[in-house]
Order: sequence, then C-alpha cells, then structure tokens
Amino acid sequence: MASPVKSPRGIALLVSGVLAVVVGVLGAFLGLPSGLPVWVPLVLSAAAFAASYFVVNYAIERFIHDRIRLIYRTVHDLKTGKSTAPELDMGTDVLGQVNTDVLDWATARRSEIRELREREKFRREFIGNVAHELKTPIFNIQGYILTLLEGGLEDDKVNLDFLERASRGVDRLTKIVEDLDMISKLESGVMEMSIDRMDLTELVHEVFQGMEMRARERGVTLRTPLKDPVWVMADHDRLSQVLYNLLANACNYGREGGFTEVRTFDMDDQVLVEVVDDGIGISREHLPRLFERFYRVGKSRSRHEGGSGLGLAIVKHIIDAHGQSITVKSSEGEGTTFAFTLQKAR
Repeated sequence: MASPVKSPRGIALLVSGVLAVVVGVLGAFLGLPSGLPVWVPLVLSAAAFAASYFVVNYAIERFIHDRIRLIYRTVHDLKTGKSTAPELDMGTDVLGQVNTDVLDWATARRSEIRELREREKFRREFIGNVAHELKTPIFNIQGYILTLLEGGLEDDKVNLDFLERASRGVDRLTKIVEDLDMISKLESGVMEMSIDRMDLTELVHEVFQGMEMRARERGVTLRTPLKDPVWVMADHDRLSQVLYNLLANACNYGREGGFTEVRTFDMDDQVLVEVVDDGIGISREHLPRLFERFYRVGKSRSRHEGGSGLGLAIVKHIIDAHGQSITVKSSEGEGTTFAFTLQKAR
C-alpha cells in the first residue's frame, strides 16, 4: 500500500491537520485566559481542519490532478499506441505510479533505439559486404572483356583464356546471387523443408563423389568410417548442401596431403555429425562470428579462395530450420571440427 503522505489526499489531510493543530493551540492559548469554554478551541480547530482540507484538496484536484492525469495518459498512449489509459486511483501513490510508468517507457525507448541502431549498423555492413563481394568478379569480368575488345580477340590463345576467366567470374556472381536468395528464403521462413526418413551414410558417400575432384585438386583426402545405414529425419537436399558447404570449406583451407573426415555418434534420440579436418585452423577470437554472413577470417581465408562468403551462414540456417544446433571448435594449425545434431529416425 502507498504511503499516505505520497497520496494527494494524504497531502491534503496532512496540511489540514497541521493547520487544525495550529489553530487549536492558538485558540487554547488565547481563549483559556479570557474564560472561554474549552470546546471553543476544539470547534475552531475542527472548522480550520474542514476548511483547509476543502481548499487544499480542491487546489490539488484543480491544479495537480488534471496535470498528473494528462502526463499519465500521454505516457500510456506512447507506451501502448492506444488511447485507452485506465483511470488513476488518486487515493494511491499516483506520483510514484506515473514516475514508474515514465521510467518503464524511457527504458523501452532506449532499448528500441539501441535495437534500431544495431539493425542500421547491420544493414550498412551487409550492403557494404554485398557490394564488395559483387565488385570483385564484376571488375574482373570487365577487365577481361576490355582486354578482348582492345585486341585480345585477334589472339586465339588470349581470347579463349580470357573468355574462360570471364565465365568463371559469371559463375561466381551467379553463386553469390543464388546464395543470397537462399539465405533470404531461409531467414524469412519462405523455403519449405521436406523432412523425411533418410540414410545419412548414403548421402555422405554421394557428397564425397561430388567433391572428389575438388578435394584431389587441393591435395585433401576425403574419408569416413560410415558403412552401415544411419537413419535420420532430415531434408535430403538441404542436408546435402550442409555437407557440401562444410566439405568445401575444409578443402579450401585444408593442408596439402591432409584429410577431411565425416563421422557420426549415437546420442539416444539424436545423431551427432562431425566434419573434421587437419587444416590451418581458426583462432579462438573468430569462432563466435564464424556463421555470420560474409565474415572472413583474416588473409589466410581471403576472397581469392572463391565462394560467396555465405556458405557457413546457410549451413547454420538449414540446421536451425531442422530444429537442431551446430557448433565449431578449432585451434590454429591443428584443424577444425564442425559438429551438428540431427533427429534420429525410428
């Protein structure tokens, strides 16, 4: 319960009470020597109390209550966006109530402003990253075409080489646009997941076949102990993309003569999948941001390695869409392990 002194009516009672006591004391002091009855100072005190309470309460009601109600209604409307502020109980600690609402509203606005600033910062960084990723292949394609137009077409060796380079630049642009479209659909929930019972072992071997040439070019050996079926609940195409992106990442940053391995562990209702390599590794400071879009880890993982810069972000979104989780652990020079869970199929 609110303290009576904090209540507007309590303030009126307090002021009236003080005035009544003062009048009563003065009445008694002046009346007793003149022989007036004892009840006269009491009547004067009661009259002073009633009159002062009426005047003070009216003043508070007229000059303070209306303003408090206006402040409260304004704050409430700003907080809720509706003009439906409840009536204040003026017999309670309304000033404290209004103060609490103002503080709550100010805190909410500060949080909202902070969130808007973070979104704006993210938007600027995202646009800058997209522009940077697109600029590199566009400038390369432009340079190859200009060289051909300025005389390179006359040389059969030059024109074929530069056309092939321009084609690779177009392929990279296409990859970036496709990945941007996919991550946009994943984030907005537009892309539907077709989760069915499937054999993870079979899928791993399929992805290995598709990655075999790339791994050979990088001098990386793909291996897995999986032979027997491992049945899980997953979207076949999306899970294939997860494995492909993780294996491509391992091949890009693996060491020549090294390996990349896919293995699984039974975890009751789930299956833990690990993609392990013995490549260059990642320093601890970069691990928390590894799944961010376009995030690059230093010069050793430069844009010259190709890719859209969205591969790991897409991996995380696909795993999240399955209702599962993915983690990464790594040390520089000792390799990297990506681990994610899948629901086991019965």
